[in-house]
Amino acid sequence: MKLFVTATGTDCGKTLVSAILCEALKAAYWKPVQTGAPPKDADVVKQLVSYPITIFPEIHLLSEPVSPHYAAQLENKNIKLSDFHLPETHQHLVVEGAGGLLVPLNNEGDCVVDLAHQFQLEVVLVIRLYLGCINHSLLSINELKRRNLPIKGLVFNGEDTFGAIELIQKLSNLPILLHLNEEQIVDATTVSNYAKQVQL
Repeated sequence: MKLFVTATGTDCGKTLVSAILCEALKAAYWKPVQTGAPPKDADVVKQLVSYPITIFPEIHLLSEPVSPHYAAQLENKNIKLSDFHLPETHQHLVVEGAGGLLVPLNNEGDCVVDLAHQFQLEVVLVIRLYLGCINHSLLSINELKRRNLPIKGLVFNGEDTFGAIELIQKLSNLPILLHLNEEQIVDATTVSNYAKQVQL
């Protein structure tokens, strides 16, 4: 199984979800583009899983915590889709995107979601539950469907205080893989517990 983890926006919990999926599948991990490093999301995932995980190196490792296209400009670089080749592995693989679907990689119109298309990966969409998440979720889902990208399912993160989960699931007709609670402590035990619950 090869999965691409993306989200409705930034700070939705992609790295935590990636760690949970890796733990559940005993998968390898790859983040093709990392901005705002250090710290690296790969290091976080490595700390959260219980096994000697295979981590493939980033193709673009950029220091500023901004959109990849701008972070690259600040370092006089240009990100191209041709820079990326899916790592060869016999393991399951979890690939984590940067930010949301349409975060730009460059000024030519290539976005994070184009990596999922290029690699033909099933998409896991992480949705943080906040005011406005229904609109953001359905827009993201519609964009994935418009691009004919296979969607493995949805992961919700946070407290559902206004019935968003039921409505998003009903309108999208997509499976719910997992619902994360607001956790005060996130550690390897947290990840292990959620890995037993994820519906893959």
